[in-house]
Amino acid sequence: MSLTPHELETYLSALVRGQLKIATMIWGPPGVGKSSVVAQIAAAHGLDFVDVRLSQLAPTDLRGLPVPEADGQGSGVSKWYPPEFLPRTGQGILFLDEVNMAPPTMQGMAQQLILDRKVGSYELPDGWFVWAAGNRKEDRASVFDMPAPLANRFLHLTVRADFDSWRSYALGRGLHEHVIAFLTFRPELLHRLDPAQPAWPSPRAWEMASHLHRAGLDVSPAIGEAAGAEFSAFVRLFEQLPDLGEVLSGGGAGLKLPDEPSVRYAAVVGLAARAASADEAYHAFQWLGSAAGPEWLQLYVATLVSKFQAIGQLGELAGLLGRDPRLAELVQGTLALTEG
Repeated sequence: MSLTPHELETYLSALVRGQLKIATMIWGPPGVGKSSVVAQIAAAHGLDFVDVRLSQLAPTDLRGLPVPEADGQGSGVSKWYPPEFLPRTGQGILFLDEVNMAPPTMQGMAQQLILDRKVGSYELPDGWFVWAAGNRKEDRASVFDMPAPLANRFLHLTVRADFDSWRSYALGRGLHEHVIAFLTFRPELLHRLDPAQPAWPSPRAWEMASHLHRAGLDVSPAIGEAAGAEFSAFVRLFEQLPDLGEVLSGGGAGLKLPDEPSVRYAAVVGLAARAASADEAYHAFQWLGSAAGPEWLQLYVATLVSKFQAIGQLGELAGLLGRDPRLAELVQGTLALTEG
């Protein structure tokens, strides 16, 4: 079952709401956001979150250590003391990441925890879900075959990179507008695995690139030389933009939008990313309505709706509906698509 990150979030949320404690395996390429989606689910539902990297553990790290205890009759027994990172109370998600990068002996130990919800003398509390994640062989990751008995204990979900899901995440996290605008223009560079290179574009890498770019540093160490060169060339286009702050304040009547498509992408996404209120959003829409065609208005509204949804300001969207019938139609149409 192949899902976008947004669809994965919806599916996992349904498991939580239904209290379906079915072990679930999430497959996908590196950097696509598997672990971040699970962490967001835990936060959204008020659950604790324990992230265990199986590939970094030995079997005794999961089962615990044998400790001798006297029985009061001159002899004794060994009891297994479980590791402190395994939960003992409450409700949450126990997330076994990099499960198929762990050697077979470690996967065998994890199988007992996944199947029986116990390992050694440890037993997972009833309120906890067991989910796992791993990379696929085609991703050229250093993975081991998952034993058939273990694989058969899981639901199997595959997540793929998806620009619309990433854009919503990026706008909600406040990633740099240059990064969002560039990937709106070149969405095929959101995820481009290159096993021959140490750095390559992925959703995770672009978030790192955003931090580097905001600090005035070269982004190539995060996304690779080729994507970094394209991004740098795109950023130089921002010098051709009109004053977006003037447009948002309602004073853009004398400003022109350049004809170059890449510059238009930069302007449209930049306006949507910067609009902080219904007034600013409306001023930008008016300006674009006179300066660009309907396809650019659609892109602006789609980005704007995604941003306000991601940051929880739906009231600002409601404030736009009565201002212009054309704007109301675009907003409502976009909302219908996202909800569907």
